[in-house]
Amino acid sequence: MSAGDFILQTKDVAAGYGGGDIISNVSVDVESGKIFTVIGPNGSGKSTFIKVLAGLLRPRVGGITIGDEQIAKLSAPERVAKGVAYVPQEYNVFANLTINENLRLSTEFLKRNRQATDEQRSRVLEMFPEVGSRLTLKAGYLSGGQRQMLAFACAMMAAPVVLLLDEPSAGLAPKFVSEIFDRIKAVNETGLTVVMIEQNVKEALRIADNVMVLVNGSPRLFVPAAEIGSHDLHKLFLG
Repeated sequence: MSAGDFILQTKDVAAGYGGGDIISNVSVDVESGKIFTVIGPNGSGKSTFIKVLAGLLRPRVGGITIGDEQIAKLSAPERVAKGVAYVPQEYNVFANLTINENLRLSTEFLKRNRQATDEQRSRVLEMFPEVGSRLTLKAGYLSGGQRQMLAFACAMMAAPVVLLLDEPSAGLAPKFVSEIFDRIKAVNETGLTVVMIEQNVKEALRIADNVMVLVNGSPRLFVPAAEIGSHDLHKLFLG
């Protein structure tokens, strides 16, 4: 597979807080148009890894590229302008603002070439009908699953090329979990690349194309999702 088939790549990335690294020697190649899922035990560095990709935490060493462009030194807003969208696990919408205001604010700070066009807004509202049908409702009145849908919709407003998801099913009622993952798959099928970290391994693997197992801050396994069953995840998770 050529480098041109990869939309997002990291090379020997190490990062952490204070004086120590939480992740180290993380090199990944994410195929364009695929769902790349990161799984691992609690404390393995998954959230740190996705924050590094989003620009919320600078890597101490290593490179990150989108396409053929180096972004490791760019800020989070600068990465959004390059086509990277990030949906955090918590505090991912403005509860005191309406759905419409959340959607508008999601791209207002970007340069004109990334601000949402009327066409993109229409596509997003069609993709998330539960958002488009209640634009004047304050986001704080939405259920957990509905808030997550709004957060996805806001991320999609800038027409990203890579969508980063930090545990999208966290805190949701069981009846919403499958719906959330089905929606992620539907978004991916439009051609959008998805990088997702997730504790719900069963549901994550149901929609994933490729998987990285991260343990103690280092990759332990890279494998197509269809082949994960031939590996002992319990043994890998225990290190």
